[in-house]
Amino acid sequence: MEFLVRGGTLATIQRQMSASREFRLCSPPGEQIPKKGKFALMTLHFSSPTARKLVFILFVLISLSISGTVFGKKHSSSSHGRSARAQKGRAQRGNKASARGRSRRGGRESARASRRGGARMSKRDMRRQRALVAREQSASIKALERRLHRPLSKRERMAEMRRIEAKHNRAAEEARRRAEAARLAAIARDNALRSEVQQLIAKDNTAGEDPEVRRVAINALGNHAGTVVVMDPNNGRVYTIVNQEWALRRGFKPCSTIKLITGVAGLSEKIIPPVETAADGYRMDLTAALAHSNNPYFEQVGSHLGFDKMVSYARELGLGEKTGANVNFEFSGRLPELKPGFVQRRMFSYADGFEVTPMQLGTLVSAMANGGRLLVPQVPQSDNKFVPKVRRKLSIETDVWQRMIPGMVGSVNYGSGRRAYDPTQTVAGKTGTCIGQGGWVGLFTSYAPLASPRLAVVVIAEGSDGRRHFPAAVAGEIYRELNHRFGTAINLQVAATADEEENEDAAKEAAENGETVDATDANQPGASAANNSASPTTSKPSNETVTPKNTVKRVLMPIEKKPAESTQATPANSTGAKAPTPNSNAAPNPAANDQRPRRINPN
Repeated sequence: MEFLVRGGTLATIQRQMSASREFRLCSPPGEQIPKKGKFALMTLHFSSPTARKLVFILFVLISLSISGTVFGKKHSSSSHGRSARAQKGRAQRGNKASARGRSRRGGRESARASRRGGARMSKRDMRRQRALVAREQSASIKALERRLHRPLSKRERMAEMRRIEAKHNRAAEEARRRAEAARLAAIARDNALRSEVQQLIAKDNTAGEDPEVRRVAINALGNHAGTVVVMDPNNGRVYTIVNQEWALRRGFKPCSTIKLITGVAGLSEKIIPPVETAADGYRMDLTAALAHSNNPYFEQVGSHLGFDKMVSYARELGLGEKTGANVNFEFSGRLPELKPGFVQRRMFSYADGFEVTPMQLGTLVSAMANGGRLLVPQVPQSDNKFVPKVRRKLSIETDVWQRMIPGMVGSVNYGSGRRAYDPTQTVAGKTGTCIGQGGWVGLFTSYAPLASPRLAVVVIAEGSDGRRHFPAAVAGEIYRELNHRFGTAINLQVAATADEEENEDAAKEAAENGETVDATDANQPGASAANNSASPTTSKPSNETVTPKNTVKRVLMPIEKKPAESTQATPANSTGAKAPTPNSNAAPNPAANDQRPRRINPN
């Protein structure tokens, strides 16, 4: 570092000259000191150590400040980049999570749209399509390179990939056109089928039918392609038949409703054990299999049952023969035939080879409701008193019917027939959906109320109306609309009338246990509250009823015990007559009981 000292006082000039002489004495020989003007240049190379330290410290401070500024900029930029990347990652994860949530809904919507013929594809289908295109592009490029004996250039690769993608786009567009044409054709078939059904309904013979029940059934079916049968499961009286041409003279594939026969046959032949453990994630029981219409369960039961036994039970339960209804030109249905190419296991769950009429399903579910009496359905033709006709008494134990009930109730409460649910009464039913003769077929066969069955409803629909359990929705609306007339009162105990179960053994049993008499035996053959015209038959004492298995889901709520104080209260208009004691052998008075649960004083 050099500087020029010019001018100043005499003392200053003397100091400069002295310093110059010292510099010359310490300088190497031959080195010239540059001069400019009057005074020579002077340097600080040989200044004091203090000045040298100060310069060094100043240099270090400047270097640290510069390096700190640079490092701070780099750190801020890197931290900003990391925060930006972290924020971007969080946003991507959030987008993926929301996309997964949307994909579930979007997948269902796109699946429904594809069933309706829409051009929208689900994300899974799009990924599968892209993977297929990529595999074909790679295979095509490799084949072309082998054929040319040289690697392809980038332009040739891109051209080949565009060609494959264009081919797939054309194929996809053609598939969409075909799907749209099929959708339009299906809509046209459904409209034609619905128009045909409306014309057939207009031709129905309504003589002897119940006007209110028919009105409710027609309103529930609406402008859909189907048929409805409503009858009394206790005496076989037919309240209405909507679309009689389909209900009496046309056969339908029963689909999953055949599982009722498979279950009855499996229980009767002891293939299904009398006591099953509760269903879990690894094992299915009869109740869950009926409720959710599990195909593998019934196929396994059918494989042990066999073809001949299955056909025998189906014929005994009324399939393959006319019901004997007082109508003309009734179709008898069809049973499967063992021939080459016939897959036996499908007949136990999908009902391959079977054809049934709605009237046959009505008599089947009525037999399950009344305890095993296969009735003859009849449409009242005159004002004369209705006389029930029993075609035959089925040789099936009562326990078998009881074991089928929880699964049928579960189907309506939480299974495949949820659309038939009625909160005011318990409905037992079974759904069925499959592809029949040329299209979809949907069925629902049921009866209600469970405590004292008074209605059996069978609904069958075809085409798009046979899907998504539409028949169950029709039956549910019928039950709800007719509940005021055929349903069980909410405050009515689950029991038969007092005069039907008043006997000495029942009174003694109730007196010993201190409980009211349960109406479990009301489901025995011939013991229905609605069938007042039929004379009561001799039955087993109530103390021989089978105790329900604890592994079977309860269907009926237990009757609560009445407090002892309530039995001593008498109405204001009482005539002073004493209530019968448990040990009394006197005959009951029907007028005094009047459809109310009996009260018994505990000992």
